[in-house]
Amino acid sequence: MARRSSSVRRSFQYAWLVTSPLAIFAIVCLVVYWVHDPDWWRSWPGAVLAFLGVILAHTAVLNIVVKRQSFAVVLNEIPLMLAIYFLPKPAVIVAATLASIVTQLRSHLDTTKSAYNIARSAARTAAALVVISCLPEIHGAGPGSWAILTAGVATATAVSWISYAGVITAVEGRQAGQEALRVVSRTGVTEAVNIVVGLVFIIALDATWWSAIPLGLLVLTLVFVMRSFTAFFRRHRTLTEVYDLTKAMREQGNDGSLPDIMLEPVRRIMQAEYATLWLPEQGRHPEVLLTSRVDGKGLLDISPTPVAVREEATRSGRSVAVGSRFPGTVELRPALRDARIRDVIVVPLRSGQTPVGTLEVVNRLGEFTPFRDADVQVLETIAAHAAVAVENSRLVERLRYDAYHDRLTSLPNRRRVTDALAESVKVRAPGDVVAVILFDVDGLRDVNESLGNAAGDKLLAEVAGRLRTIAGPGALVGRVGGDEFVVTLRSGSTEEVVRLATEMREQLRGPLTVGSLTLDVDAASGVAVDPDHGDDPDALLRRAELAANAAKALPYGVQLFHPALESRAVRRLGLAADLRRALDEGALEVHYQPKVSIQDRHLIGVECLARWQHPAHGEVSPEDFVAVAEHTGQLHRLTEVVLTAGLRHCREWADAGRPLSIAVNLSARTLLDPRFPDQVHELLKRYRVPAGQVTFEISEPGMLGEIERALPTLYRLRDLGVRLSVDDFGTGASSLSYLRQLPVQEVKIDDSFVQGMATDSGDLAIVRAVIGLSREFGLTVVAEGVESELTLDLLAELGCEIGQGYLFSRPLPVERLNTWLSAQTEPEETPTGEVRRLRAVG
Repeated sequence: MARRSSSVRRSFQYAWLVTSPLAIFAIVCLVVYWVHDPDWWRSWPGAVLAFLGVILAHTAVLNIVVKRQSFAVVLNEIPLMLAIYFLPKPAVIVAATLASIVTQLRSHLDTTKSAYNIARSAARTAAALVVISCLPEIHGAGPGSWAILTAGVATATAVSWISYAGVITAVEGRQAGQEALRVVSRTGVTEAVNIVVGLVFIIALDATWWSAIPLGLLVLTLVFVMRSFTAFFRRHRTLTEVYDLTKAMREQGNDGSLPDIMLEPVRRIMQAEYATLWLPEQGRHPEVLLTSRVDGKGLLDISPTPVAVREEATRSGRSVAVGSRFPGTVELRPALRDARIRDVIVVPLRSGQTPVGTLEVVNRLGEFTPFRDADVQVLETIAAHAAVAVENSRLVERLRYDAYHDRLTSLPNRRRVTDALAESVKVRAPGDVVAVILFDVDGLRDVNESLGNAAGDKLLAEVAGRLRTIAGPGALVGRVGGDEFVVTLRSGSTEEVVRLATEMREQLRGPLTVGSLTLDVDAASGVAVDPDHGDDPDALLRRAELAANAAKALPYGVQLFHPALESRAVRRLGLAADLRRALDEGALEVHYQPKVSIQDRHLIGVECLARWQHPAHGEVSPEDFVAVAEHTGQLHRLTEVVLTAGLRHCREWADAGRPLSIAVNLSARTLLDPRFPDQVHELLKRYRVPAGQVTFEISEPGMLGEIERALPTLYRLRDLGVRLSVDDFGTGASSLSYLRQLPVQEVKIDDSFVQGMATDSGDLAIVRAVIGLSREFGLTVVAEGVESELTLDLLAELGCEIGQGYLFSRPLPVERLNTWLSAQTEPEETPTGEVRRLRAVG
């Protein structure tokens, strides 16, 4: 017997197209047979038994679901064969019809469905009788009768199949009807078994009515076997499908496709109209609400589950089942009626003891098979695996997110930026450029050392937030290093990118609040663009970093990449090993440039300058090999080599009656080494050089960020008696008033101002201001870069004490310096002793 579930998507009124012909056919047959045999009612005891037999046959049901329809395989072929053999034809139709009416009343189906099932039962019975009427009359229980009865019952079965396929076609469409016919035809073996059992009953009862007793027992046994077989079949199928589902979730559920993998099999296993996965919003994970529907394609973002049922499951942390078989949740049944659903099971997904979502099924397919306690257990098993899959999926997602994002700022990291750049370069439109703007934030180390790493992290997070705001929606903002941020975007031209980088840098600079403090933030910006500077993402990032490093020396702080930056960086990288070898082998030379008092032209000392003649590259600029020494940890040895050479020659000049002071450049990094003053003290003692004859020159730009940390070393050097000088003064961002905190005795004006003072009024004003204020502070002023007599005369007028430059001499090796001393200077007696005086300048 075939029945549909009560949840219908198309109008079931189309079923009357099949119901009406079936009913008319059955009524016509009944009338004809009644007229032919008006005394059939005298067989009412047999009709009652047939009526009861048909009802009993419906208690052993094997349900087969086709989409949203359920097909029930029952034992009614057996009572049908017995009724046809022993009863008049009208009695058979009446008994079968009345039994169908009682069955439909028990099922509480709507009128349309009940009418179809009653008409189908009557029509199949009538069709069997018509076929039997067309065949020879039945005599006895011999083989001929077997064939006739088999033909009749087979006809009844065929009518059932065809009518069921017809009504499914009318309601669900041709494809569903074909599928229904294909599925129900698979019950042919069961129908054949029922026919054979019915024939056995006929043979036994025809021989003796006492056989009814063992036959009754056999019927009960068959009912029990059918129920057991149905339960076993369902359990076996469920276990197999649950195993396949859990295997699929384990193997494929970690890539974000868990709902696609899980929901349709869950709906099929539970034979439900709907299966829903609900995951509430959690952190960066958005809410998930997806539903598989029995006749739907794809997943829906809605759920028929009443909110009250879901809330009860998440609140209590236990499964909630509502329906006719669950008396413990009667209070929730009104919510089902309001939602127009029959039954529902909601199982919470747990992470430990905390619900992280729910797995839900709604409306068991088939009117006679509502959800039961066993279904709750099955869904709980699936939900346990689903909860693990959800946790694993989120873990994989979190690991994937962490692999492509900076944990502190949640910005994309270097790997993510590189991948995004690769995609952007591939789809770059003609005429556009893909820009990489790298910002190197200044002062982060000072914040970490002064306020702690937590403050530094807070500063980085604030910078990241500000950069997100100013970059705009079309740009990708990432963090690619400790204090390096990058912005990638598309633009119409390189010039436009440089303008944007300048504007973004200006907006990024300025005060940022970290806790209770307000800190000033500065940054250097480097720009590289595709296609001008390559199309490889790693190369673009590297070149933007090189440009940012170069931008630190620029007043406006923005530098567009150019090939010279990379060639210098590559060259410096190759010089690292060669520099170490040169230091080991003494291949570095120290040159000396004279320092002269401007008023009386007395030679008062020399500056010690390292020079390197590379065997392959020729002369290497001090800027390059000093930078290599800083980055490779060789700066300490380089300083030691220069200082040792200077002190040795200082001792030699003193022994030769030509006492000269020496000046040695120091890096700010050297001043951070607490062992350096002790080393200086040992060298002074070794070469017997008075400390006052040694001046250490510290570059102003290099010292600005390290003043606080360098102060202890500066004071220890001052206590040794050595002189301290601020080199390259005017190129940094400090003020003369700040120098009052430093134990320095000398200020050295940068050569860029000295060389331009004769022709540029601005440079002249700067030199005049430095000299005037330095004298107020009691500091000696040294001008480097003196190259003309006019500059020398201007410096003399301004009161500058000491000059140094090519006007007097370029840096010379010690042998040539000794020759120069003999040729260009002469001894002169002074109240403080003999000094060397320049004979002539030129």
